[in-house]
Amino acid sequence: QGEGARAVPLSGHVGFDSMPDQLVNKSVNHGFCFNILCVGETGLGKSTLMDTLFNTKFEGEPTQHNQPGVQLKSNTYELQESNVRLKLTVVNTVGFGDQINKEDSYKSIVEFIDAQFEAYLQEELKIKRTLHSYHDTRIHACLYFIAPTGHSLKSLDLVTMKKLDSKVNIIPIIAKSDAISKSELTKFKIKITSELVSNGVQIYQFPTDDETVAEINSTMNGHLPFAVVGSTEEVKIGNKMVKARQYPWGTVQVENENHCDFVKLREMLIRVNMEDLREQTHTRHYELYRRCKLEEMGFKDTDPDSKPFSLQETYEAKRNEFMSELQKKEEEMRQMFVQRVKEKEAELKEAEKELHEKFDRLKKLHQDEKKKLEDKKKALDDELNMFKQKKTAAELLQNQAQQAGGSTTLKRDKERKNHFCYTSTMETFSSAHLLWKSQFIRFLPETVQPLLYNSLFFPQMLSQ
Repeated sequence: QGEGARAVPLSGHVGFDSMPDQLVNKSVNHGFCFNILCVGETGLGKSTLMDTLFNTKFEGEPTQHNQPGVQLKSNTYELQESNVRLKLTVVNTVGFGDQINKEDSYKSIVEFIDAQFEAYLQEELKIKRTLHSYHDTRIHACLYFIAPTGHSLKSLDLVTMKKLDSKVNIIPIIAKSDAISKSELTKFKIKITSELVSNGVQIYQFPTDDETVAEINSTMNGHLPFAVVGSTEEVKIGNKMVKARQYPWGTVQVENENHCDFVKLREMLIRVNMEDLREQTHTRHYELYRRCKLEEMGFKDTDPDSKPFSLQETYEAKRNEFMSELQKKEEEMRQMFVQRVKEKEAELKEAEKELHEKFDRLKKLHQDEKKKLEDKKKALDDELNMFKQKKTAAELLQNQAQQAGGSTTLKRDKERKNHFCYTSTMETFSSAHLLWKSQFIRFLPETVQPLLYNSLFFPQMLSQ
């Protein structure tokens, strides 16, 4: 009962007892959303377990595990069972535990969770809010997959869960629990629980304040962490088909509680406590984030005198503080700007002075070079004139020499011509004389011809 409210009896039926039905109908029409974060090392069967939990095959692109850090990949699916629609978002931590240095592996996960809280807070602070149609992406449950080593938790697991326990509902599960025996599994569960308690890690506890589920939740709290096996393959056992994993030594049935805790996980996560997980996310984890952010902004519920704090007064105080700080920074920036302008002016003046000096040096050097070139040009002109004079004198002497030797050349040519005519006449006379001798011998007797021929043409042979 509310404080100051007086209870009065009703004399007849009014009808507000239908409020739960109205709320159910409104919720069914609007639909529900649920967001799951799967954290665990590569190869622990996170995707397979999600497919097994919701009895479907979530289509998604294969992920590459060669990233330098941890990447969070989010996929949203529309599911419907009977007349209830569920918008399910599955967030997978790609590359978690793949790095050599795993010190900062948790930071990407924390930043992602805070980003979803910040997006919801910004939607709340809007003047015109649309929370009824806003897609809530805050993480409602974190399934933390533990490798079935059978020894103890890794330091990476402890550090990550410690950083996440104040931001999300952590449900630890032992993945691929069929890899170790039952006795080892029991000891492993006890070891994990003791390590979580000793390190102060707060995992999600199923609520026991509701009488309808108090007994089952209390029992299931004792089974944490759940040892699960996931599989979408169906095997015929007896007369029915069941989800199972087949090995050479036998078959592990996923929904057999003697084989693994998959049924317990599904009951607690989906069928019994899904709404409590959503409520815990909003009332506990989000409220903690919201309170811290508002306190950082300077908002408080009470003033130092424990009196109610007005939001308007807080806003005005923060605004005045911000404006004074802004003016101070503006003044500092102005002074810094003036100082930099003066320094720049001094640098420019110095550079200008150096440029003038360099220009003067280059100008003087240019003048000296120009004078040297003019002197060289004058000397070359003088040499050219002298050469022309010598050439003219040489040509004059050559012409005189040619005129003096012209008469001698004509006399020599005449003598050569007369000698040629004499020689030609003698050769003609000799040829005619020989022809006469030949004709004369032809008229002599044949017995005398050889002797006379030799005497006329070869007189030396006859003397011999």
